Amino acid sequence: MKHLAIAAAALLLAQAPAGATTVRVHYAAGKDVIQVRADKGAAGWSQGVPATRDLGPLNVWTFTWPDALGDIQMKPTLGADKVSIGGVYKLAAGSTLDIYPFFGAPFGKVTIVKDVASPQLSNKRALRIYLPPSYGENLAKRYPVLYMHDGQNLFDAKTASFGVEWGIDETINRLVATGVMDEVIVVGIDNTPERIAEYTPCCDPKYGGGKLAAYDAFIVETVKPYVDRTYRTLPGKDTTAIMGSSLGGIASVLIGQHHPDIFSKAGGVSSSFWWNNGTLLTKVPDRVPVKFYLDAGTRDDGLDDTTKMRDAMLAKGWRDGDDLLFYKAEGGRHNEASWAARVDKPLTWFFPWGSARQ
Repeated sequence: MKHLAIAAAALLLAQAPAGATTVRVHYAAGKDVIQVRADKGAAGWSQGVPATRDLGPLNVWTFTWPDALGDIQMKPTLGADKVSIGGVYKLAAGSTLDIYPFFGAPFGKVTIVKDVASPQLSNKRALRIYLPPSYGENLAKRYPVLYMHDGQNLFDAKTASFGVEWGIDETINRLVATGVMDEVIVVGIDNTPERIAEYTPCCDPKYGGGKLAAYDAFIVETVKPYVDRTYRTLPGKDTTAIMGSSLGGIASVLIGQHHPDIFSKAGGVSSSFWWNNGTLLTKVPDRVPVKFYLDAGTRDDGLDDTTKMRDAMLAKGWRDGDDLLFYKAEGGRHNEASWAARVDKPLTWFFPWGSARQ
């Protein structure tokens, strides 16, 4: 089957005229026809033009423009009037772009996988997995993955530690619907009674800690392989991120630094860089090819230490605004309500609309 798919893709490329800008819309339209609306050519924004359906085994619809028209902005429609959800797709002149749209309601779904065993930590916990809006609609599509800690706090106020959730699902639904963020799968990894130890390196004089290496191995060796074989993921490092807050923030930063071959993005929200008398601030490694997001609020949220971490990373080769984004949250506190209010910033920086490629 893999060889058939490759052959069909090659046939599609061969059918595209030389000197053409081409979009290939992957969608099982059934009895409907995929049409294209665009800012140039015969397809306009108010009325679409039918795309050509592939005769091979794939549900692929092709449309081309002469590359002399320059860069193209377009959106597909299902039938004449049902416009795809999300932002416009941008094609450079002469390029070929594969897109995987959806047309249904922009609401993802959270499922819970109970009792996931960790041989590294000799315990169990749940995974709370957000599947994006198109997951059940466009079965040809695969997705970037964001791994997050404190899974109980991400999606449901009833399970959140202090009765306030991050609202990750609602925020992603909104950002996708408004066309500023790509769809992603979010894997919320529940914490356990050993949270402090699992999220930290050794050893704070007051709190101890020291199980981060085992927790790191649990994510890399157990959770990620399970997710990649169970769900339609894009498993490569360019489409894999990790993020957390407080102690989960330092865990994310350290795991990202340790695994630049697995994660290309790591977010530390209100990170506890005070851990072990600020030792982490003095042990920043040389730059690795990972984008880091760091933030802190201005109200009792460790802003001074986070600023020092930013400065230490800049001194080690990271570039401000390029692979290191620092945000000072005016009025922000160390709680879920503050994190929910600004989580759109790392989400849209890590996964801007149109950035993921199948």
